[in-house]
Amino acid sequence: MKLTFFGAAGEVTGSQMLIETAKARVLVDCGLFQGMRTANERNREAFPYDVRGLDAVIVTHAHTDHTGRIPVLAHLGSTAPVYATPPTAQLMELLWEDTLHVMQEDWEREKEWEPLYDGAAMQEAKRLVRTVPYGQETKVAPGVTAVFHDAGHILGSSFVEIWADGKSVVFSGDLGNRNVPIMRPTERLPAADAVVIEATYGGRKHEDPRERSEKLQRVILETVKLGGTVLIPAFALERTQELLYELNHLVEHNHIPRIPVFLDSPLAIKATEVFRRNETYFNRKAACIVDCGDDFFKFPGLTMTPSREESKRVNDAPQPKIIIAGSGMMNGGRILHHLKRVLPDKNSSVLVIGYQAAGTLGRRIYDGESVVRIHGDKIRVRCRVVAIGAYSAHADQDKLLEWLRGGMPKHVYVSHADRPVADSFSQRVAQDLMLPVTPAAPGETYEI
Repeated sequence: MKLTFFGAAGEVTGSQMLIETAKARVLVDCGLFQGMRTANERNREAFPYDVRGLDAVIVTHAHTDHTGRIPVLAHLGSTAPVYATPPTAQLMELLWEDTLHVMQEDWEREKEWEPLYDGAAMQEAKRLVRTVPYGQETKVAPGVTAVFHDAGHILGSSFVEIWADGKSVVFSGDLGNRNVPIMRPTERLPAADAVVIEATYGGRKHEDPRERSEKLQRVILETVKLGGTVLIPAFALERTQELLYELNHLVEHNHIPRIPVFLDSPLAIKATEVFRRNETYFNRKAACIVDCGDDFFKFPGLTMTPSREESKRVNDAPQPKIIIAGSGMMNGGRILHHLKRVLPDKNSSVLVIGYQAAGTLGRRIYDGESVVRIHGDKIRVRCRVVAIGAYSAHADQDKLLEWLRGGMPKHVYVSHADRPVADSFSQRVAQDLMLPVTPAAPGETYEI
């Protein structure tokens, strides 16, 4: 069995790995490159393999950096079935629609980058999707079987165990954080000949997850006292729903005053409905809350604003208030309009709760730049910028090492991390677990 990395090797986005066996060619994830200035060019480069020769595509989870180029495969003539869990399939299709909408708007406005695919290609990609439950052995291609296991990252996320040519390799996808609301814990790693592990946060340790609600409460109370706005750039999937869960708890137990809370992201609003339809995938605590009749995606003061007109009215709402908007890395979407108003306000706060890729506006704000550009305008950053790492949907260094320790594979390949992080995490794997380890390199082929 041969394994080649075509993305997320020495970087975080663009996940794409090709398995070649004696009888089949299987692609694991096919995501967009994001954040860097060259992302548009890289997303339009020709695939370095015959897409019509693929026998299957396996999807670990719905995030765009893992699924965003699958409609491009269909556009180029691939007829390979696309395997995913039911929630992943639903969320992935939402993201394809949203990505197409954004690309079309950008093209109409700037006439620089044509959309990667059209509506017909997207519909064809949807037709190719096959859903599989957790824990079921599924023949995905001649001589290749796959088992999806709960990764605990976002709704429906998986690490995938693949068997072929008498060998097994596990692809971690993105592994979830500890003790998060709603999501189930990450399943134990099975024995394997090789594991491809993400290391997004392989170089750091998150705060104690139990402290995140307290920190969120503190930021809200301090900002309310100043009469400002708490602006939370949030990813539409999982992070937004987790925030609503936490805010519901804080409001219902009177830990924060009942001020206006706006969910100003059409995609996040649609994704929240997908969560409602898939309550059987919730962890025990969240399922128990639902069974008791409490909808933690709905609480006093919460207003969802799907239309542009409703979004514009958010600006007129008096402070103090809380605004949750996309995109999570602050590189597009409605968050930009809110940032122009909030960043210069010394009484307001921007709460960073997710990974900010190098080159994004979110990364510049997170790194403490005093002036940033938004829509061509120079915006001074006077507000408070607070980060809560425990809200990350990614496992930290300790969790990643613990997961590997549970299965002790024969070889580890480190992916989905900036090069310095991949190298340092690889050293930890070698030193702490004494396992053979290789930081994945782009375009390199490895024999399993």
